[in-house]
Amino acid sequence: MVTLKLSILPNDKPLKVTVELPAAVHRDLVAYAELLEKQSDQRIPDPSKLIAPMVQRFMATDRGFARAKRTQLVSTA
Repeated sequence: MVTLKLSILPNDKPLKVTVELPAAVHRDLVAYAELLEKQSDQRIPDPSKLIAPMVQRFMATDRGFARAKRTQLVSTA
């Protein structure tokens, strides 16, 4: 079984943001959603719902960003 970085999606009140994705990225996002559905038995009717957890995971694992947050080089408000 493939190990994915995302698991179950949190139920959180969203903030509306418009994003344009290249077609190849969108195809990969749809494929990722399909794979996640198979692994988690959680229906994902809209693959765009994966974007926020993916960005969140990316920022959480970015060491440079974490270091900048710790030294208050970036605003976290």
